[in-house]
Amino acid sequence: MQSPRAACHIAIIMDGNGRWAAQRGLPTRKGHREGAESLRRLLKHCKKNPAITHLTVYAFSQENWKRPASEVADLMDLLRYFFKAELESLLKEGVRLRFIGDRSALDADIQTMLAETEARSAHFSQLTLCIALSYGSRQEIARACQKLASKALSGAIAPSDISPEMLERALDTHGIPDPDLLIRTGGDERLSNFLLWQSAYTELYFCDVLWPDFSGEHFDQALEHFAARERRFGGRHVA
Repeated sequence: MQSPRAACHIAIIMDGNGRWAAQRGLPTRKGHREGAESLRRLLKHCKKNPAITHLTVYAFSQENWKRPASEVADLMDLLRYFFKAELESLLKEGVRLRFIGDRSALDADIQTMLAETEARSAHFSQLTLCIALSYGSRQEIARACQKLASKALSGAIAPSDISPEMLERALDTHGIPDPDLLIRTGGDERLSNFLLWQSAYTELYFCDVLWPDFSGEHFDQALEHFAARERRFGGRHVA
């Protein structure tokens, strides 16, 4: 009998902040702030599990730009607040931070903050927190294809040289292993344009808990479900 498998890279679609606030008669921004607290608690929980090396969270999607301007502004201000309040603590704990998505759409001060944070934490290796901001997986794949097309036009590569491995190296997530487990909170059961390429063989776990209420216990339940699953990657189980 095989021993339970550990999930080393976990991706999370943190869904339900707005509904959490609406259920309590609170403004949406309060739900987002509680969601940020939930992430802070989960990071501390993950630090206790040495098997976990990467945590990728969907913080702000390309589609989120369509939300009311006031809500987008609140989310950007919350991002600034989160880094001011938590960055030094994360660095002290040896957490590496990476960011994926279209940074050009973000305010200049936030772009600078992301670049400086990545540089300051680049030498850490115990736990990597990857935050998806202004991110869409289809857009990411299109950007990767554009990079390879430019190389082909310049003669640096031939079109026939392009392989899945080459395209993977052109993605925002280059150097990050594919997720073992993807968790979505909030009750919906879809990927919503998140890590489509990277999740080809990822185990999916959906739960009804709204993100601000998602606890370490809920997280451990997802890990237990993962450990019980058999991963064949297209092959056949051999007893």
